[in-house]
Amino acid sequence: MIDTTSPSVPGSNGEALLSVHNLVKDFGGLRAINHCTLTVKRGTITGLIGPNGAGKTTLFSLITGFHRPDSGRVLFKGQDITGLAPHQIFHQGLCRTFQIPREHKSMTVLENLMLVPPKQLGERFWNPLLRPRAVAKQEQEIRNKALEVLEFVTLDHLKDEYAANLSGGQKKLLELARTLMADPELVLLDEPAAGVNPTLMGKLREKILQLRDERGITFLLIEHDMPLVMGLCNPVIVMNQGSKLAEGPPEIVRNNPEVLEAYLGGQYSAHG
Repeated sequence: MIDTTSPSVPGSNGEALLSVHNLVKDFGGLRAINHCTLTVKRGTITGLIGPNGAGKTTLFSLITGFHRPDSGRVLFKGQDITGLAPHQIFHQGLCRTFQIPREHKSMTVLENLMLVPPKQLGERFWNPLLRPRAVAKQEQEIRNKALEVLEFVTLDHLKDEYAANLSGGQKKLLELARTLMADPELVLLDEPAAGVNPTLMGKLREKILQLRDERGITFLLIEHDMPLVMGLCNPVIVMNQGSKLAEGPPEIVRNNPEVLEAYLGGQYSAHG
């Protein structure tokens, strides 16, 4: 079992990086998020589990600005980001990936990454004419950074491949690479193991740990792969019916009778 709260973890000092306070979200007559409150501490890899319909992905969408809450607040680095647009939250260093990767299919892997940094000089039509050297210099810097990121996630050999041609696991690595282009402090991963073969999942798991340990990036991940959650995450938060049901180290959560009965189907127990 990996201890992700070790004092050797960069920035793992108990500081709340993300705080969700009493969030509520209704869709018509359905309450998807029901007065949900939770905290993600800097330097952790926090797992978020629960049955389908528990509200996990909706919570991610509220945190990252894709939905507006009906009430409650979201704080990131102590600042209220409730209701900000997704791109504003993204460029503050809070990034998310999706259950189904949203790569730009008709662009190459490298181009997918180079598109991420904001305020590129070449985006203004007069700059290539009036400031060609500055545009070329910035573009080369972005390209170099993208190549470094692709090498880190071991996709550099596919840099000129169209993103549409990648496997499911490679697309998950590309999603992670795109978030790294924004120099994130917190990454929200939505089911990173879904549709990924064991070899690539091992690689993705290794990269998550490396990013936490070497770059101090904090992670909050939704996942149904219980061995992955129990071996990678600490703490683990359990959601049910839009609210937080339980929270704690994986060995405590996996032996909570209520959690065992409702979510883990008895596959983990005190003797398992």
